[in-house]
Amino acid sequence: MTTCVALLRAINLLAHNRVAMSELRTFLTGLGLRDPRTLLASGNCVFTTGRTPTAALERRLEREARQQLGVDTDFFVRTASEWSGVVAANPFPAEAARDPSHLLVFFLKDAPEPAAAEALAAAIVGRERVRVLGRHAWAVYPDGIGRSKLTSNLVERKLATRGTARNWNTVLKLAALAGAAG
Repeated sequence: MTTCVALLRAINLLAHNRVAMSELRTFLTGLGLRDPRTLLASGNCVFTTGRTPTAALERRLEREARQQLGVDTDFFVRTASEWSGVVAANPFPAEAARDPSHLLVFFLKDAPEPAAAEALAAAIVGRERVRVLGRHAWAVYPDGIGRSKLTSNLVERKLATRGTARNWNTVLKLAALAGAAG
């Protein structure tokens, strides 16, 4: 059995893609995923599966969510081991300790090309800093996230892949829920 963390992109934002977490847990159980647990109401879940998580699992979750829940969203699945790697690889440990709510991790569908990561860094107009490693990008927002020009849309456009972000507090809470040491 493999423990996995799954993130849903852009659910429960205002009236968009509304899903109760109890409904999400029932949905996951119905797909044969075991012990589904959720964190917050923004599409963070942990479950165990006998299948090796792959892009095929993400596509299945996306297809079934459209059909069963009426929700058209991306799923980003990482094993507990991969999640531990995200925590361990954090290039901004001082910022994580000092201001964890202003450190985001972007979980990406695909690993961007190095030139795309360079283009993203070059597009930053404020004091934000970004590091990309594989299918993850860490971004520090020292002046806050709300007014920053480093938006999710900009990140996706420059990296040429879809993504969803979670702040460091949430990343650590999901690591604990998944039993992923960091």
